[in-house]
Amino acid sequence: MTNDRYTRIARLAFIATLPFVGLVSAAAAQEGANGTSFKDDFDSLDTRIWYVSDGWNNGGHQNCTWSKKQVKTVDGILELTFQEKKVKDRNFACGEVQTRKRFGYGTYEARIKAADGSGLNSAFFTYIGPADKKPHDEIDFEVLGKNTAKVQINQYVSATGGNEFLADVPGGANQGFNDYAFVWEKNRIRYYVNGELVHEVTDPAKIPVNAQKIFFSLWGTDTLTDWMGTFSYKEPTKLQVDRVAFTAAGDKCQFAESVACQLERAASE
Repeated sequence: MTNDRYTRIARLAFIATLPFVGLVSAAAAQEGANGTSFKDDFDSLDTRIWYVSDGWNNGGHQNCTWSKKQVKTVDGILELTFQEKKVKDRNFACGEVQTRKRFGYGTYEARIKAADGSGLNSAFFTYIGPADKKPHDEIDFEVLGKNTAKVQINQYVSATGGNEFLADVPGGANQGFNDYAFVWEKNRIRYYVNGELVHEVTDPAKIPVNAQKIFFSLWGTDTLTDWMGTFSYKEPTKLQVDRVAFTAAGDKCQFAESVACQLERAASE
């Protein structure tokens, strides 16, 4: 999708402003991967794990400025808020976090309630790019506010996307918490919504190879209407994250509802 690609190209510019964090482990199982299995229930915002985006935007298509004031934890929930608030040259403020480390093949899982509002994007994704001296690779779950009955799935490989797939979110992604997961292997990616397999990719040309950082973000647009819908702000809204986990390939699963546990049980039967 052209608009989707434009968003990702713009991301390269703002990621380049970030400080390089962490050294690549020579012993990493996948080149560039220095993160290990973890689970975060967001009892607090652990800044050893998370870098909070603050003070910039992704380009002209984004109508909000990333602000650390839009990121907090409340009763074990990470909240990223979109709000009418003048920050620098934008009239809205929005929130984003990213891991300080990079992760490779394994199972990525998050329990999320998406924000309300056309023109908004509630995203759980992984990304790496030129700022880390790597090609632009990415794996996405994105709930577009124009239709919260669906979640958009996508991959980018060396800055080439166009792999969008829409999966149903029963009951609506903004009406309650839903579980999103993908299992990234060398030869395939499997996507799950609430524990159900919804999409599988086996074409090698569509499977990223570079270790990536984990992101959560909520942002809006006035211009990408074909993709995200016409922007319509009524009141502050939040992307809420109850839990995130990464289970490296070969590691034990970390919580009972995990897709990694589901696959372990299936393999042992």
